[in-house]
Amino acid sequence: MISEILILVISFVVLLAIGVPVAWSIGLSCLFTMLASLDSLVAFTTIAQRMGTGLDSFSLLAIPFFILAGQIMNQGGIARRLIDFAKALIGSMPGGLVYVNVIAAILFGAISGSAVAAASAIGGILGPPMEKENYSKEFGAAINITSSTTGMVIPPSNVLIVYSLASGGVSIASLFLAGYIPGILMGLALMLAASVWIKKKKYPAGNSTSFKKILSTFFNAFPSLLLLVVVIGGIVSGVFTATEASGIAVIYCLVLAIIYRELDRKILFKVFLDSVGTTAIVMLLIAASMSMSWVMSYENIPQAVSDTLLSLSDNKFVILLIINLLLLFVGIFMDVTPAVLIFTPIFLPVMENLGVDPIHFGIVMVMNLCVGLCTPPVGSVLFVGVGVAKTSIQKVIKPLLPLYVVMFLVLLLITFIPAISLWLPGLFE
Repeated sequence: MISEILILVISFVVLLAIGVPVAWSIGLSCLFTMLASLDSLVAFTTIAQRMGTGLDSFSLLAIPFFILAGQIMNQGGIARRLIDFAKALIGSMPGGLVYVNVIAAILFGAISGSAVAAASAIGGILGPPMEKENYSKEFGAAINITSSTTGMVIPPSNVLIVYSLASGGVSIASLFLAGYIPGILMGLALMLAASVWIKKKKYPAGNSTSFKKILSTFFNAFPSLLLLVVVIGGIVSGVFTATEASGIAVIYCLVLAIIYRELDRKILFKVFLDSVGTTAIVMLLIAASMSMSWVMSYENIPQAVSDTLLSLSDNKFVILLIINLLLLFVGIFMDVTPAVLIFTPIFLPVMENLGVDPIHFGIVMVMNLCVGLCTPPVGSVLFVGVGVAKTSIQKVIKPLLPLYVVMFLVLLLITFIPAISLWLPGLFE
C-alpha cells in the first residue's frame, strides 16, 4: 500500500510541477497508481469507468445551469444594475467605491455563485471610475479579488453542491443556508480592513446621492435581488430541488436580460459558448477528482490519514486547526472543486468521529480553499482580478497580504464557533 500511495502523491506533484493541467495531473497520477497493482487493461478500464460514474449524479446538473445563469447576468445588464444600486447606497462615503466593490461582490456572488464571474464583472465595471478618482489600482484589485470569493459560500454555490456530492449526501439546502452568515461576515471584515486603508490614504467623500436615486436604483436592481428569494426560498421550502432551481435561475435571468434589451443573438451565442467551455473544464475536474477519490479509498488512504490525525490528538479543535492549515496549503496548489472532491472523503470521517457537524465542516472547508483562489500559483480569481485591473501579480501581492490575514482570522472565527454556520439551518429544521 505504501508504494501505491507514494506513486499517487509523487506523480501528482511532479505532473503539477512541470505544468500539466490539474485535471490531467489527477487522472494520470490515478492511472499510474492503478498500473502498479493491476493489469494495464483493467487499470485503464477502471479509471475510465470511475470518471464516467463520477459524473452520473442528478445534483451535478445544477452546476452548468448556475454557470449559465452567471454568464447571462454578466452580459445581460443584471450585474451592472446591482453595482449601480450599491453605488447609490454607499458610494458617497469616503472611499465609497471600495465599499461598493465588496457589497456588489456579495450581491453578485450571491446570485451567480461564481467568484471568477464576480471578479470579472465588478472589476470591469468599477475599475475605470476607481482609476479616474485616483484610487490605488493595486488595492482596488486586491479588494475585488478577495471580496469576490464570498460568492463561493453565499448561495447558490456550485462548490457547496460539489461538497454535498463528495460527502455522500449532506443536504444542499442546509449547506446553502449555512453559507449566508459566514459569507456576509467575510465581506464585513474586508470592508473593515478597507476602512483602515481609506483613512490612511485620506480619501475624500464621493459624490452625494439622493433618496430618489437610491430608490430608483433599488427598483432597477429589485428583479435581480428577487432571484435570491425565488431560488433559495424554493429550495428551503421544498418546492423544488437545487437542480430544478438552477434551471429556474437560467430562465429568470434570460427573461430579465430580454426585458433589459441588453442580450442580442450575438451576445447570447457568446454566453452559451463561454458557459459550455467553463462547464467542460469543471466537469473534467470533477470526473478526474472522483477517480482519485476512488483510488484513495481503494488504497485505504482515508483510514490511514484518519488514524494518523486521531493519534495526534482527540481534541476536535486541535484537529480542525491542523486540517485548516493543511487545506490552506492545498488551496495554494489546487483549485477548489478537485480539492473538495479529493479531501472531503479523507477529512470528513475524522471530523464526524470527533462530533463535528458535516454542514459546519463543509463551510470551513470551502472558506479555507477560497483563500487559495486569491494566491499564486493557481489562484484563478487572482489572475482574473489582476487581468481586469491591468496590473501585475507582483504589485497586487503587497496590498493582498493584510487581506489574507483578515480572511484567516474570519476563518478561525467560523471554525471555532460552529453556531455561525449552524444557526440559520437550525431555524429551518
